Amino acid sequence: MQSKESGLPLTHSAVPPAGTGPSTTSLPQGWNFDDDDIPVPNQPPPPRSTPKTKPRTRLFKRKWRWPWQKEQVLEGERIIALNNETANADFVSNYVSTSKYNAATFVPKFLTEQFSKYANLFFLFTACIQQIPGVSPTNQWTTIAPLSVVLLASAFKEVQEDLKRHQSDSELNSRKAKVLMQDGTFQDKRWQDISVGDVVRLESDDFIPADLILISSSEPEGLCYIETSNLDGETNLKIKQASPQTVSLTSPHGVLALHGNLRSEQPNNSLYTYEGTLDLTTAGGIPRQVPLGPDQLLLRGAQIRNTPWVYGIAVFTGHETKLMRNATAAPIKRTAVERQVNVQIVFLFILLLALSIGSTIGSSIRTWFFSNQQWYLLESTAISDRAKGFIEDILTFIILYNNLIPISLIVTMEVVKFQQAQLINSDLDMYYEKTDTPALCRTSSLVEELGQIEYVFSDKTGTLTRNEMEFRCCSIAGVAYAEEVDDNKRGEDGKDGWKTFDQLRQVASSTVNPFLDASSASAGDRETMAVNEFLTLLAVCHTVIPEVRDGKTIFQASSPDEAALVAGAELLGYQFHTRKPRSVFVNIQGRSQEFEILNVCEFNSTRKRMSTVVRGPDKKIKLYCKGADTVILERLAKNQPYTEKTLVHLEDYATEGLRTLCIAYRDISDAEYREWSTVYDQATQTINGRGEALDRAAEMIEKDMFLLGATAIEDKLQEGVPDTIHTLQQAGIKVWVLTGDRQETAINIGMSCRLISESMNLVIVNEETAQATQEFLHKRLNAIKSQRNSGELEDLALIIDGKSLTFALEKELSKTFLELAIMCKAVICCRVSPLQKALVVKLVKKNQKSILLAIGDGANDVSMIQAAHVGVGISGVEGLQAARSADVAISQFRYLKKLLLVHGAWSYRRLSKLILYSFYKNIVLYMTQFWFSFFNNFSGQIAFESWTLSLYNVVFTVLPPLVIGVFDQFVSARILDRYPQLYMLGQKNTFFTKTAFWLWIANALYHSIITFGFSIILFWGDLKQATGYDTGHWFWGTTLYLATLLTVLGKAALISDIWTKYTVAAIPGSFIFTMLFLPLYAVVAPAIGFSTEYYGIVPRLWTDAVFYFTLILVPIFCLSRDFVWKYYRRTYHPLSYHIIQELQKYNIPDYRPRQEQFQKAIKKVRATQRMRRNRGFAFSQTENVGRNDQARLIRAYDTTKSNAKPSGY
Repeated sequence: MQSKESGLPLTHSAVPPAGTGPSTTSLPQGWNFDDDDIPVPNQPPPPRSTPKTKPRTRLFKRKWRWPWQKEQVLEGERIIALNNETANADFVSNYVSTSKYNAATFVPKFLTEQFSKYANLFFLFTACIQQIPGVSPTNQWTTIAPLSVVLLASAFKEVQEDLKRHQSDSELNSRKAKVLMQDGTFQDKRWQDISVGDVVRLESDDFIPADLILISSSEPEGLCYIETSNLDGETNLKIKQASPQTVSLTSPHGVLALHGNLRSEQPNNSLYTYEGTLDLTTAGGIPRQVPLGPDQLLLRGAQIRNTPWVYGIAVFTGHETKLMRNATAAPIKRTAVERQVNVQIVFLFILLLALSIGSTIGSSIRTWFFSNQQWYLLESTAISDRAKGFIEDILTFIILYNNLIPISLIVTMEVVKFQQAQLINSDLDMYYEKTDTPALCRTSSLVEELGQIEYVFSDKTGTLTRNEMEFRCCSIAGVAYAEEVDDNKRGEDGKDGWKTFDQLRQVASSTVNPFLDASSASAGDRETMAVNEFLTLLAVCHTVIPEVRDGKTIFQASSPDEAALVAGAELLGYQFHTRKPRSVFVNIQGRSQEFEILNVCEFNSTRKRMSTVVRGPDKKIKLYCKGADTVILERLAKNQPYTEKTLVHLEDYATEGLRTLCIAYRDISDAEYREWSTVYDQATQTINGRGEALDRAAEMIEKDMFLLGATAIEDKLQEGVPDTIHTLQQAGIKVWVLTGDRQETAINIGMSCRLISESMNLVIVNEETAQATQEFLHKRLNAIKSQRNSGELEDLALIIDGKSLTFALEKELSKTFLELAIMCKAVICCRVSPLQKALVVKLVKKNQKSILLAIGDGANDVSMIQAAHVGVGISGVEGLQAARSADVAISQFRYLKKLLLVHGAWSYRRLSKLILYSFYKNIVLYMTQFWFSFFNNFSGQIAFESWTLSLYNVVFTVLPPLVIGVFDQFVSARILDRYPQLYMLGQKNTFFTKTAFWLWIANALYHSIITFGFSIILFWGDLKQATGYDTGHWFWGTTLYLATLLTVLGKAALISDIWTKYTVAAIPGSFIFTMLFLPLYAVVAPAIGFSTEYYGIVPRLWTDAVFYFTLILVPIFCLSRDFVWKYYRRTYHPLSYHIIQELQKYNIPDYRPRQEQFQKAIKKVRATQRMRRNRGFAFSQTENVGRNDQARLIRAYDTTKSNAKPSGY
């Protein structure tokens, strides 16, 4: 039998995001990313196969495969034996790993990553040829020793970072869950020890440890609430329901009595589909089949809510769960700067080869043509020896010039990035005191990319919003009420102004003659009647279920908006406390009153409203209705007294980004109700088109209503979100929001967080078919292009839902979609699956050369975070896994501003300067070797002592680039925050262009020619000392070395933007150290026989005036050109940051005109105009057209009998 969806009354009580069905979660046709590791979901299982029952021991069993092997796609179906542990031993364990390395893969993976950097590969090659006897002009260990240090430093950093991942994995795997044992008791097992087929008991607020099939629960009819915000970003609770055949199994022994198999589909990544069948054998031996669908599947990563306990059978574990199938493997991320450095190293290697070949040709010319004149050199004349000599000469010169490529660069970059990460970690501005959470930079190798971000992809729930709904304001009978009222809203003499909730409670508590007719009542009495009716409606017209826990009433609601409205009514003195199958009880002014629920006309996205027909304590029948203003206003009776004032208040609420609902009611006569009730009952019994029939029936009674007022709920944004998004947009960063939430909610949040401004035009893509989506996208794209060609530049915001996005991501449409999206200032993708989030990021990554950042807080964001160049996770909230997979973890979205605009901009500028300076300092010194070749007959003789040469990079010039890389600030943090536009320098890669690289190379060549030329002129024919001795080769070489060193340190001083004690220690300090260390080394090394070149040089060199004259003259002459150029550039052709540096240095106030009040007024007018057209409304419930689920749900509950619920033991 082929399994099918169960078809139970409460299946899919929450709307699955547009991602339902395999088409949404599989990869669009024609897509193929190298870094993808996303398995395509399986099709429904073919006929059953034989179960494997071979027992097997296992620990953390994961099927091994080589990295290049494709994962095997499982076919057929999975057979799980019930209550038979040994038969299920073949399945993978529940152990989960998100780490990059393990003990076996560390060495190969690490070495592959390190030697993909060309510098390391080149030094490995140099180290190897240095071991050939008679080839190397330097010591054979001078390359391999620094390279080992570089690799060990990198290995240490990688191990440190991966240990943190292992730690968080271990924490997750060690969580405890109750597993049913064969003796009927429950044992606390670690998550990693849960096996397929285990029966797990979960309690309220527990996270689900594996994909489970729901067997039974504490609730009527096997209902269970789960929150999936961790999976799909939706905040409303989903309702799952056990199969009617297993609902009665509410004790351990009942569950243990289950015998047979569970036939399930194979593991796949489709979050919203499932097919399976329970093949049970009854006590009488009669086989029974129970179909299972998505309603019975509890997904790993979701959380049990408002349900005391549930039983579930583990069907998928570990890396086979749907959550892990939606995750992609942690990729090896390499920054754009690193890739550029790789290319530059190739250029320098080509230059080095050219110099080596040039020098070898020079050497060959000497050997071939001048050997007669140089008879004193023993030269071989055999062709083979000369050929061998030619090769050896090339290798000799490669070793001689190898430090043109700085070996210290890679390790300096690693150390600097690590230190920059520590600065991020210790930044108190990014420390969140409430949860004691500092920022945590997990992957320090990406810090400079934080300064080049062009696109930010953000989740909504939990990232931009707090996932808390709060009843903020209401308008009743034309009067606006709020918790606190600003003085400017109070109105003159208290008339027509806003009032507080305290005043509202006083109005509600005043008594009115119940026999008074509304038409003859005074204005005050009419207001009191309207207030009472309004608050009664809030307390009665909903599908919330109250639950008393620890003396507190907790509202179970499938939508957080619903709970907020009921809580608002309670705050104002109308406390809903009990629900029975046919009535609700509300505590009004200390007296409990019963309202009989006759009918519920449910909410859906077409109706945009919800109605309840109730019979009150006075036995009168009333229709209570709440919904979006657009649908309520057109269903009102004539002569409404409060419409105009309510509309003004709605506009006020909307401009504050609040979610609004209109509240209306009408009296219904008994005769009218009886007539309508017949029509409604017929609609509920319709087989085909029940949803439409129910909607038509509701239309008949939802008319001629009386408007009572409106409510306003705040979907609380995280602190500082609007300001952060606005600042990021000013910095040239485009923000895209990818959310699993509904379209209207997403637009509303977009408005309130200033992602969508009042001046933007909205492009809403909401099509049902691929053809319609294609036509719409082409049509809009052409219209926008022609508009822009005509000179009109209008800000656009693109809003696309998950279904349309599925079609838009197909290969033939993806380019069109991307072109349209890039033209928009803001993009919101609604109701998207986790996989679609990753695909959107990869689409932009593949087709744009921009650096992308993704930020999220839940497991549904992990794929997106890993797909982007930089992943940021929101940490500090329990159970949210995004921070574990992210490169940087912060606790609030607002910290993104400082992370990018300050730390990012600094890191990018520092690293650019460090790399260019490192290339420069090496070329200056090592090119003097090349110029010297013309004077030493291309013999391969070195100008400097070999260990002094090696110490140049490792000791004498190691501090300036380090200090520049860690402490340099081209402008202060305050200025970067004040002028976010400075961030664009990083986006345009201003500081690290090819031009900048070649200018630094040219400058280095100039400095090397000047230093070498001056030293040759001053020492021409060798100097005679007072003792009568010649100065000699090492005297000249050391003078040239120190002159070059001082020039290079002087250049570091010129390019430093800020001088700290560390800068002083690094630049002048390095030279002082060298002047003290070299004489000491020159005395000790020859004495112990370590190196003999410096024998007797100290008393001759350090007492010679020409030596000091050279040290002063050469650097001054070299750097005077640089100083003049710097002055000219800053004075006559300044860049934006040069001007800002002047403003900062002299503390010049910024006199840009600030017309804030005027701008605010303009914005409010525009906002009001826009909100009139597009007011966000709160959703009453989850929606399920045609199934009338909410009505059935509330009929299933009797909260007066809560003590009669089974305990599950």
